[in-house]
Amino acid sequence: MVTPENAMLTAGPLQDAEGLTHGFFTRQGGVSGGIYESLNCGVGSKDDPANATQNRALVAAALGVAPDRLITPYQIHSATAVVAERPWEGDAPQADAIVTKMPGLAVGILTADCAPVLFADPEAKVVAAAHAGWRGAVSGIVESTVEAMRGLGATPENIVAAIGPAISLSVYEVGQDFKDSVLKDDSDAAPYFETDESTGEPHFDLSGYVADRCARAGIENVTEIGLCTYCDEARFFSYRRSQHWGEEDYGRQIAAIVLS
Repeated sequence: MVTPENAMLTAGPLQDAEGLTHGFFTRQGGVSGGIYESLNCGVGSKDDPANATQNRALVAAALGVAPDRLITPYQIHSATAVVAERPWEGDAPQADAIVTKMPGLAVGILTADCAPVLFADPEAKVVAAAHAGWRGAVSGIVESTVEAMRGLGATPENIVAAIGPAISLSVYEVGQDFKDSVLKDDSDAAPYFETDESTGEPHFDLSGYVADRCARAGIENVTEIGLCTYCDEARFFSYRRSQHWGEEDYGRQIAAIVLS
């Protein structure tokens, strides 16, 4: 039987760190059906809200916390990181990263092609989860997350970062306008574009670029899981794949981290 716990992915450096639990959860092991099969954690999707809520409870259990102790932001493709000390009271804040030093409070983000990034400073006991789409990455979501972690006592040289499954370079065709826009804001992104010889269109290495932004923020220990959400339908939801297939909506997988 597939469960969220035995289907989730982990990153070695975070797995080796004491005092925390993390997971890049796949789409497997939940209760949703149809195009949302089965661990859809996107409460903003058109899936039955009861299914998404139950799926999030399954994820919380895999992390060892109560359902209300797993929190995610209202993601807006920004560079905004928020600090959490307790579960949200009312609506989730509009942000793309959550930072905490509170034991037992699992912080997570949702993705369906964008790069999920989990951070931890095991010495300072500070963890974070960030949603790095191209807009957020270019505008500085990684740096905002690191700065918020520093505010809680973390230091970049002690931070471990892991980048989970995301759309890969080979299938992330973006167009010349996209490339021009990114390079206008960050000329150092140039190495992360490659031109497809058959189409002449540029492709973008999102995970590689996010790893570079981590390094620029002073993080020396960065791991990429290196799996493609678009290519692996059995394990991952993908916004772009849903668009190519003409589906009316798509599910979201979750990545989360918690201090023991």
